[in-house]
Amino acid sequence: MKIFLFIVALIALLVFQSKAVMPWVHSVISSDLFIEKDDGVGDAGAPVIDDMTQWAFEHCNSSIKNDMDEEFNVLFAEQPINAWGIGNYQYVINSEIEIIPNNAQSFSKRYVCRIKYTNKEDLTELSNLDNWSVNGISGLNDL
Repeated sequence: MKIFLFIVALIALLVFQSKAVMPWVHSVISSDLFIEKDDGVGDAGAPVIDDMTQWAFEHCNSSIKNDMDEEFNVLFAEQPINAWGIGNYQYVINSEIEIIPNNAQSFSKRYVCRIKYTNKEDLTELSNLDNWSVNGISGLNDL
């Protein structure tokens, strides 16, 4: 009798979930509740150099220079190799840096930087490093 009651309760629970809970979940996720306004439209397939990617490049370089040990001098390229706006004011910068150790021969390294402009309401403050958030830098880990 207990097994029969367990099976009936399990079937009732599955029917309730498929007929009541899941339709409600689907209506919530298809609503505007989880949509983030995105004015910073990007195209990850096509590299582009514009004002925003140029500022992203400059701030990635500043962040790298601030994090670099004092035993290294660095020279940055004038332009990134590639820069992508990936939407929502996020950018991926690919560039090269020349690293000059104090007691060794200089060498070049490529890096990738992911950065986001956080002050979406005010695009006049692009030069302010506090309005940018570096989400990661790769390629320079072994320094």
